[in-house]
Amino acid sequence: MNVQKSTREMTRAAAPQGSIDPYYMPGFGNDFETEALPDALPQGMNSPQRCNYGLYGEQLTGTAFTAPSHQNERTWCYRIRPSVKHTHRFEKIDVPMWKSAPCIDPDIISLGQYRWDPVPHTDTPLTFVTGMYTMTTAGDVNTQVGMANHIYLVTASMEDDYFFSADSEMLIIPQDGKLRFHTELGTIDLAPKEIAIIPRGLVFRVELLEGPARGFVCENYGQKFELPGRGPIGANCMANRRDFKTPVAAFEDREVPSTVTVKWCGQFHKTNIGHSPLDVVAWHGNYAPVKYDLRTYCPVGAILFDHPDPSIFTVLTAPSGVPGTANIDFALFRERWMVAENTFRPPWYHKNIMSELMGNIYGQYDAKPEGFVPGGMSLHNMMLPHGPDENAFEGASNSDLKPEKLDNTMSFMIETRFPQQLTPFAATEAPLQDDYIDCWTGIHKKFDGTPGLK
Repeated sequence: MNVQKSTREMTRAAAPQGSIDPYYMPGFGNDFETEALPDALPQGMNSPQRCNYGLYGEQLTGTAFTAPSHQNERTWCYRIRPSVKHTHRFEKIDVPMWKSAPCIDPDIISLGQYRWDPVPHTDTPLTFVTGMYTMTTAGDVNTQVGMANHIYLVTASMEDDYFFSADSEMLIIPQDGKLRFHTELGTIDLAPKEIAIIPRGLVFRVELLEGPARGFVCENYGQKFELPGRGPIGANCMANRRDFKTPVAAFEDREVPSTVTVKWCGQFHKTNIGHSPLDVVAWHGNYAPVKYDLRTYCPVGAILFDHPDPSIFTVLTAPSGVPGTANIDFALFRERWMVAENTFRPPWYHKNIMSELMGNIYGQYDAKPEGFVPGGMSLHNMMLPHGPDENAFEGASNSDLKPEKLDNTMSFMIETRFPQQLTPFAATEAPLQDDYIDCWTGIHKKFDGTPGLK
């Protein structure tokens, strides 16, 4: 067995602390070029008559060929075998806990405000694929509209097993443990307080570095994630392009029996091959995996009174085709200063057209200081009112409004224009907090018909 180590693996110990990371290239949506062997990447053209090292040239496209140039995404790969050699006859298999939209059980009530404790770790051998538990779905995977939210539990590495989704790109949000994603275009190490995006159609396997591991996955069926428009905020703050990292080229030259599992139109199929499919020696393009450190997100907010819509905390957005209305928004609520005068500082009470699923990475969320624990989730479906519980309301209404640092907090929101349907696992097996709806029970009438604060 011949294993070609990547530059990253060979030089990991030599990387000085505090330097630019040599294993990643900075930028979001950039046109990158990288090679694991010298002169493996053709210059000045994409498809030479003969590629160096006996490689095959192949294009991977993430958009229609004729998409507008500013949206067009494709990557040219120079690989040991063309990818037609990485699949053979398919056999349909069952991945029982991974569901796709539409997944509507008429006996489940998705209309409601729900919250779950963390799905507990297990000793059962689970890989990134077999340990995927779907919580909610929205839209329709067959028409490439909508999304699904999952919890992953990982206790085992994918050794000679590989996977790709033809249905979606995957936003991965670790909460516990560390994973390594070996992809066709390079290697990504991922830990809590970071996220990664794996594009639709990209083959990968996941190695467990430190476990057991648990986290969240948002499966995006629609248009790709992009950075939100900043409008009058201007060129800086929020998520900056330079803080996104794309891996350098790395490849495996392994002649071993392997399996490739493909998710296609919500179904799973397995094919057997005799080698690793991660054999891209060089590549150039803008369709690639990426990671991002959430600690580099620079929040903005009000500095006098009131506070803007929570959309100000959007890290990534996936458009729906309706201007200003997202298929998915990914928002982050991290450490920040609160300074607004004469202002109710937590999120206000509201109901809106969007469905909001939240997850807690660590610490305490200001609108729900009790019960919303790290690894937990909540769902407030479209047009259902929600907001601070009684204790949060009373505390914010009567506190001394001096500048306050919200510390030790990192939660996120997956927001979509579609209603989110609970899966049977979310409704009957996941650790649902049956008393969550009671957090608003203690809110009482203060109105007495006379002016002044009560």
